[in-house]
Amino acid sequence: MTLLFTNARLIDPDAGTDTTGHLLVENGRITAVLAADDPLPKAAQHVDCAGKCLAPGIVDIGVKICEPGERHKESYKTAGLAAAAGGVTTVVTRPDTLPAIDTPETLEFVTRRAQADAPVNVLPMAALTKGREGREMVEIGFLMDAGAVAFSDCDRVIQNTKVFSRALTYAKSCGALVMAHPQEPILSVGAAATSGKFSTLRGLPAVSPMAERMGLDRDIALLEMTGAAYHADQITTARALPALKRAKDNGLNITAGTSIHHLTLNELDVADYRTFFKVKPPLRSEEDRLAVVEAVRSGVIDVISSMHTPQDEESKRLPFEEAASGAVGLETLLPAALRLYHADLLDLPTLFRAMSLNPAKRLGLDSGRLSVGAPADLVLFDPDTPFVLDRFKLRSKSQNTPFDTQKMQGRVQATFVAGRCVFER
Repeated sequence: MTLLFTNARLIDPDAGTDTTGHLLVENGRITAVLAADDPLPKAAQHVDCAGKCLAPGIVDIGVKICEPGERHKESYKTAGLAAAAGGVTTVVTRPDTLPAIDTPETLEFVTRRAQADAPVNVLPMAALTKGREGREMVEIGFLMDAGAVAFSDCDRVIQNTKVFSRALTYAKSCGALVMAHPQEPILSVGAAATSGKFSTLRGLPAVSPMAERMGLDRDIALLEMTGAAYHADQITTARALPALKRAKDNGLNITAGTSIHHLTLNELDVADYRTFFKVKPPLRSEEDRLAVVEAVRSGVIDVISSMHTPQDEESKRLPFEEAASGAVGLETLLPAALRLYHADLLDLPTLFRAMSLNPAKRLGLDSGRLSVGAPADLVLFDPDTPFVLDRFKLRSKSQNTPFDTQKMQGRVQATFVAGRCVFER
């Protein structure tokens, strides 16, 4: 089947361009990228983009889908529908389920569920240690054979440095990617906010931004020792950025991500203890937020993720200190990221470099780009459409979004996976 996208504003993060043109797709792959004045080839189906943006589909690293164990919060079906509606064509899932995804059997179960229910690509990560308990590493080789694309204990930092160094050494020998949560675990325990005047006035247990820097410093030292491939899931403070840049300049195999919530919100958004704004790590100062945005622009931070973490009403409607951390983000990732575009902080090729190209490259995928031979995983969106977000219209089972009732600008019009339309507004 041939599919021709015409009159599109083509956002190519690989070339760093934002141009008008056409795109030809055959058998699920891009076969031609045409300039606006090129003659149009024949195609079985046409999509007139009417000047709207056509970009590579988002590759979202670090999505929690609550199967097995907490299916009432999110299932592969609802997460897949939310991803398609948000322009996310590849979901990379976290292993922090109940039980943790730490055996080939559990991994095969979630892979079957994803293939049966989700309309988008789903790539699973596996735990790095059994039960995410930080004591005994998993069978990394067997789990890679079963389809694990990376290994992570998520927000449970491995406190035993010897266990972590052995796991990194073994991961290096297998060619596996390790994703870690850079945070000093003892300082961070029980924290609900970032330390400072605001948290003191609110009486909230807080953690210093230095805890992130300390955790990253330890991990970088272990990378120097082991040579493993490492991805920091969320860098959210200015203090951590110089160490990250030095590690990259020194040639270590390290990349870093940040969450869309830390790029677009700050600690003051918590206001009167609004628990939908309680995330992990906690929201930072405005100075930290702007420093992290600049790090994305300069390429020090490689990846923007939703860090989609569904929580039900019962776990959120509690006093701020006791409420569960996390927010959903599959459907709100793109409109929230477009806030940075409309504020003239990041252009569209830079945004999609961090949301599509870089995560795809880190995982060894050939998606995330508008080039001949790449899979036709695409998102068509209007960056200027205004709307007010209503959380009850989100497709996720859990609707714990901090953007509820907020004015947003930019909506997905259609999403394509391998040239097949999986969402149309």
